[in-house]
Amino acid sequence: MIESLKNIFRIPDLRNRILFTLGMLAVYRLGNHIPTPGVNATALTEFFEQNRDTWFGFVDMFSGGNLSRVTVFALGIMPYISASIILQLLTVVWPYLEKLSKEGELGRKKITQYTRYGTVLLAVIQSAGISAFLQQQELTGGLALVSNPGWGFGFMTVLTLTAGTVFIMWLGEQITERGVGNGMSLLIFAGIVVRFPEAIVVTIQNMRTGEQSVFGVLLLIVFMVAVVGFIVYVERAQRKIPVQYAKRVVGRKMFQGQSTHLPLKVNTGGVIPVIFASSIIALPQTFASMAPNNVWMANIAQQLAWGMPLYTLIYVAGIVFFCYFYTAIIFNPDDVADNMRKYGGYVPGIRPGKKTAEYIDNILTRLTFGGAIYLAAVSVLPEFLIAGFRVAPIPIIGPSLDAFLPTWITEGLGVTFYFGGTSLLIIVGVAMDTVQQIESQLIMRHYDGFMKRGRVRGRRG
Repeated sequence: MIESLKNIFRIPDLRNRILFTLGMLAVYRLGNHIPTPGVNATALTEFFEQNRDTWFGFVDMFSGGNLSRVTVFALGIMPYISASIILQLLTVVWPYLEKLSKEGELGRKKITQYTRYGTVLLAVIQSAGISAFLQQQELTGGLALVSNPGWGFGFMTVLTLTAGTVFIMWLGEQITERGVGNGMSLLIFAGIVVRFPEAIVVTIQNMRTGEQSVFGVLLLIVFMVAVVGFIVYVERAQRKIPVQYAKRVVGRKMFQGQSTHLPLKVNTGGVIPVIFASSIIALPQTFASMAPNNVWMANIAQQLAWGMPLYTLIYVAGIVFFCYFYTAIIFNPDDVADNMRKYGGYVPGIRPGKKTAEYIDNILTRLTFGGAIYLAAVSVLPEFLIAGFRVAPIPIIGPSLDAFLPTWITEGLGVTFYFGGTSLLIIVGVAMDTVQQIESQLIMRHYDGFMKRGRVRGRRG
């Protein structure tokens, strides 16, 4: 490992790419300290403490804490992610975009351009919504979030936040082109891991005050290492379908038959299903915070709070649904089977064409179910450690279950878990992708990678 790290700085091009990436990430973090004019910082901090579990807290995680301070980078990379997902969905239903996606580099550039336009449009809409929302809010005691509300504050907020989002998008593209790749993912990664030093400091303070024991902290570290190892194992897991290519003649050349395989990932959808499910289940809490006097909305928000049975049920069901939904969008077994048949490939024992597509689809369906259960388990586990499963509200059997089950199930373990399931999946996944990118650069230049045996595979490997 140490020798591989030394090799990184022996290669001028790779060294420059890493230094450039670190420089761009430092610029991104500087934006964390540039506030939007006209916002009461004290009132804003109190407001986000009260609305941590709503849509605002969800977006704040992806912006690295910028939204809770309404800095120039408050929207973070979320408008770009949303625009990219919308374009992917439209590619399936809009023949024009589907045609562009199959035109190679030129088509990809056109789709990227449309994604940029969509990012700007979403940034304007979201920043206008945030501006209007902040001007309407008052905390207990009459403390306003905006010092001087009006059209001037609204215009300045829309202009500032949209410009910040466009600048972040540019930073991500620069890291992808001139850095180590995965620019947008690295920006999200940087926004999440920047809270890690604060978590360490708080943990040490809790140990000194006696709120957490040394044994408890060590147990938590061992548990986190085990969870990370489990995530790495599943993210690298593949089902390899054997594919045989027959001999074929192209012009005057004869290509010999060869054996290869079609790799199918266990977690094909990545972290996108969790993002979809998290954002949807956070909406009732957000609407309830916007209408504090609405009793009906308040009751729904209470039932969808952390640890409540309805919350857990809808969250898990949403993850499973979006795993199948998103996998169906990004992977088409019919196209894969047609491409195999065009180049003379076939799965041994399976007829080419429709039968091959059905065979691949059956395998993918079973893999997706396993991947969905894995995502749901990793996402729910941190919430269980914090809040437990409150079974008392379950109709008929709830009170009996609450009396029968131990308190560590119904009330949680009281563990301070600083990273939610979504954050943990992003951190591990992006770290794997980045290591895989760097290792590819080392091996391409005839240096040893990070692993002496085998290869480090990212989520796309």
